Amino acid sequence: MKVVSLVPSITEALFDLGLTENEVIGRTKFCIHPENKVKNVAVIGGTKNINIDKIRALQPDLILANKEENIKEQVEALMDDFKVLVTNVETIEDNYYLLKTLGNTFNKEERAQQFNLKIYDILEQAKLDAPVKAAYLIWKNPYMTIGADTFIHKILAEIGFENIFKDRTRYPEIQMDDLADAEVIMLSSEPFPFKEKHIEEMSAFYPDKKIMIVDGEAFSWYGTHIAKCEDYFKELLAEIHAMQR
Repeated sequence: MKVVSLVPSITEALFDLGLTENEVIGRTKFCIHPENKVKNVAVIGGTKNINIDKIRALQPDLILANKEENIKEQVEALMDDFKVLVTNVETIEDNYYLLKTLGNTFNKEERAQQFNLKIYDILEQAKLDAPVKAAYLIWKNPYMTIGADTFIHKILAEIGFENIFKDRTRYPEIQMDDLADAEVIMLSSEPFPFKEKHIEEMSAFYPDKKIMIVDGEAFSWYGTHIAKCEDYFKELLAEIHAMQR
């Protein structure tokens, strides 16, 4: 089966499940994992600006899209000519069924189940001793954070963080003053590429708070990615535990 993936984390999952470049024939420019495999796969644009003509030329048997990451009108245009599976992953359970669906679709059921079990094991082991109030920022100018109906929020909650914006939805804009209740301010490495200089800027406003860069992929890439984040979560939580002492 020849497949085009319009979702970076799903592209990674397909290769993790054992598909090859002969099967995954199209990807977005943001599909960067696994690097040694995706470099051989045709690029069909970005997640928000798909080149439909390039996809038509590839003649895939299946296109994998996502409700949040892709533009509805572009996906619907593809549906006129191709079979399109539109995913929507907001919870850990959603992610379980995403992998189960991919496993069933590509005859990789056992491999998919191994990844699901690994993910549940990692999230079960990675726990803070006591809840820590956190703010997770995904954008600057304006500052934007995450609400309760996001996958990032579910990962944060799963490992023991209390999102101070849990009463909000999706990706609300906030002001610096809104961060006052956070014990930890997390600056994600993506989609906005927060750097050390941004920690310094924020520390000038909140000198007593723990402000840190976090790996955006570990929190936002659904699919198989979390199965590779065991060491990362351990190190992150160790840093928070040290702060609590």
